[in-house]
Amino acid sequence: MTGRLRQGQRVLLVIEDDVDTASMLSMYFSGQNYKLVVAARGDEGIAEARKQLPDLILLDIILPDIDGFIVCQQLRASPRTSHIPIIFLSEKGSLSERVAGLGAGAQDYVTKPFDLEELRLRIKNLIARSLHDNLVDPRTNLPTGPWLEEQVQRARERPGWHVLEARIEGFRPFVDQYGFVAGDEVLNFTGRLLADVADKLGTAEDIVGQPAQTSFLILTGAADPAALAGELQSRFQAEVPAHYSFMDREQGFMLLRSASGQMEPAPLMTLQVSLREQQ
Repeated sequence: MTGRLRQGQRVLLVIEDDVDTASMLSMYFSGQNYKLVVAARGDEGIAEARKQLPDLILLDIILPDIDGFIVCQQLRASPRTSHIPIIFLSEKGSLSERVAGLGAGAQDYVTKPFDLEELRLRIKNLIARSLHDNLVDPRTNLPTGPWLEEQVQRARERPGWHVLEARIEGFRPFVDQYGFVAGDEVLNFTGRLLADVADKLGTAEDIVGQPAQTSFLILTGAADPAALAGELQSRFQAEVPAHYSFMDREQGFMLLRSASGQMEPAPLMTLQVSLREQQ
């Protein structure tokens, strides 16, 4: 799992084998309130994209194992990563190369050497467009809205596929005690936890989505969805206490002031997971 994000921080995945370019991007964008994840190989980049669910991917074309066009095609073919914006970075700026890059599924194509400020604006605009089109939830970068609804319907029609619903219980008291920023951190943590468990116990085509603030879905072809649900609940119970203070963790509950002015215990958050019946 990744560390906590600062307020408003976005995640960029850089798939780039040139150390100097990767270092330059990391230094610059870290100062622009981005969290940078760097992969030097194409296969590593695909794995990180599935694990990190970045807001945007910067993808070099020439990589030591597979070229960027294949990486882009595989990211687009996977429902888990198909919605993530991709910008190609390349030393080749011919029209044919640009057409090939856009044809592979990228949203933009930038030629090296590039201006960092221009690249920052391109990244900012693509992420904003993705959020405006209601493709992802801004707190988790998980798909939502009409695209997710369409995928749910498809999963219902596929033999052997299941829809798991996960809901965070006790979220509102937590936000009342710790604030909205801490609440966003919990949502982000939950989204990444679901993606991690789906990777380990599900299939390569599983989709993790977020139809509402504290509600999540896993569309899975796992042979044993009950085992996946159990793993989610146990992992959440083991890891969510890290978001509480030492005292609250030790006593196993929070103390909140009720409407009558009395201090009353509120349980720590739990994750309830259920299998949605096929219609």
